[in-house]
Amino acid sequence: MIRYIGKRMMAIIPIVFIATLVTFALIHISPVDPAEAYLTAAHIYPTPELLEQKRHEFGLDRPLFEQYLNTLQRMARFDFGTSYLTNQPVWNEVKARLPATVELAAWSMLFSALVSIPLGVLAAVYRNSWIDLLSRAISYFGASIPQFWLGYLLIFFFSVRLDLLPVEGRGDWQNLILPTVTLSLVLIAVYTRMLRTSVLEQLQESYVQYARTRGIRERSIMLKHVLKIAIAPLITGMGMNMGKLLTGTIIVEQVFSWPGFGRYFVEAIFNRDIPVIQCYIFFAACLFIVCNLIVDLIQTAMDPRILAKGRAEH
Repeated sequence: MIRYIGKRMMAIIPIVFIATLVTFALIHISPVDPAEAYLTAAHIYPTPELLEQKRHEFGLDRPLFEQYLNTLQRMARFDFGTSYLTNQPVWNEVKARLPATVELAAWSMLFSALVSIPLGVLAAVYRNSWIDLLSRAISYFGASIPQFWLGYLLIFFFSVRLDLLPVEGRGDWQNLILPTVTLSLVLIAVYTRMLRTSVLEQLQESYVQYARTRGIRERSIMLKHVLKIAIAPLITGMGMNMGKLLTGTIIVEQVFSWPGFGRYFVEAIFNRDIPVIQCYIFFAACLFIVCNLIVDLIQTAMDPRILAKGRAEH
């Protein structure tokens, strides 16, 4: 197991290298001049003398290979430079905003799991019943409505009309309800249909029929056998979406003025804050890899045959 984890961790290096290389290339291909972007964000008129001074200060007058090596060295030390907009170290800005995104992502993932797992199982067990029709309606609605539109609808109904919940900002548990529901509905729609399909497939397998002929209770068959296998695709999907949520729930954070990582990234794009954009790409690549590794470890713990198969292939 330790060897397997070590191999997966080593895979982070080339992926992060490629991500940083692509980001570096796009920044230099882009017509946006980092020195001009910095002066514009600081509300300073970019005269030729100031542009030349800032280019020298940022090292933009050096060869591209030297600039890229310098970028890698700084990223290895978690030094992403200074934000053009706030004139503060980017890493400090990220650490200040990341807890808000982690909080929102964790509650959204927990709420979607608590709703979709029982709903998906019940929809499969009671196929074509009212609960199955309800799960289909929720899935179709959740998959079709845009998140930003759902967020505005929830704000209009629960905040403007009924005055029950706050409109924006991060505070107590009431501030979490609307953005959590907005994020979770799409996940519930996907997870419910995924688990329903997976459970229906497992119910047709011969081991289920054999367990029934032995007189094993239906509840025991579902919990100890069917659900253990059927939930594997759901865990994979949750791992992928967790990486997406942690890198910034951009639309929802904008709608609800949630002070998280995603909103910070949007502001960086509009203000051409290149150090922040570089940090976001690096952070996103690492998070997706780590989330996928965690999912693989969970699936390996649930089914050790996955690890044995990986050893046999190597």
